[in-house]
Amino acid sequence: MSDPCSVESLSIVIPAYNEAARLPPSLEKILTYVEGQSRRVDLIVVDDGSRDGTAERVRQAIGDRMPLTILVNQPNRGKGYSVRRGMLQAEADCVLFTDADLSTPIEDAERLIEAIEGGADIAVGSRGLAESQVEVHQPWWRERAGKLFGFLVRTLATSGLRDTQCGFKCFRRAAAQAVFPRQTLDGWAFDVELIIIARSLGLGIAEVPVHWVNDPNSKVHMLRDGPRMLADIVRARLRHRRPSRSEGGP
Repeated sequence: MSDPCSVESLSIVIPAYNEAARLPPSLEKILTYVEGQSRRVDLIVVDDGSRDGTAERVRQAIGDRMPLTILVNQPNRGKGYSVRRGMLQAEADCVLFTDADLSTPIEDAERLIEAIEGGADIAVGSRGLAESQVEVHQPWWRERAGKLFGFLVRTLATSGLRDTQCGFKCFRRAAAQAVFPRQTLDGWAFDVELIIIARSLGLGIAEVPVHWVNDPNSKVHMLRDGPRMLADIVRARLRHRRPSRSEGGP
């Protein structure tokens, strides 16, 4: 854990692939959140090779209403790559990445920032704690597949954390600059690799309850993607088993 701090600025990173339809309503919610903030907030959208005009829709929605950076990947590189690129671009005191659908409302960023200000290096949103509020559930078969996946992940790599896959995580900038250059996975399992790397560096991780509403248009399918994700996690666990002697913390 680090010393308590005051967060004066926040960067919000959103990876986006063909999100021209889902992003504008989310951006309006972010703009409303920013209007009530005393801290400086900027937005970084990483367009992962979209073919539906996502970047232009973002420019139209944001205009000059808040600081905006758009990064474009060519070709499509994957969510893990896109998050890494955005997080390393950010310069604020804290950096939050969130999904384009805002399944966790942006207002819950305050919960994660509070954990950071209290001394955590990283705060991860969680749907698995008693205080978490899952307002719209996934179909029963997806929930069961997700719970099985979570059990296997905890057994393999992240014991003590109830939920590693909620796409709502906040980093002190120093922690982000330490963790993300070491990230190697570009696909869906990158969240777990981030936890493995952070623990190998001795960083303090706080698991924070959040609200969550299932989006039926989610692009992750555990039955289809789960086996490959588990294989990636095993490789990441072996790769980051211990920090290199030439490497330290942030």
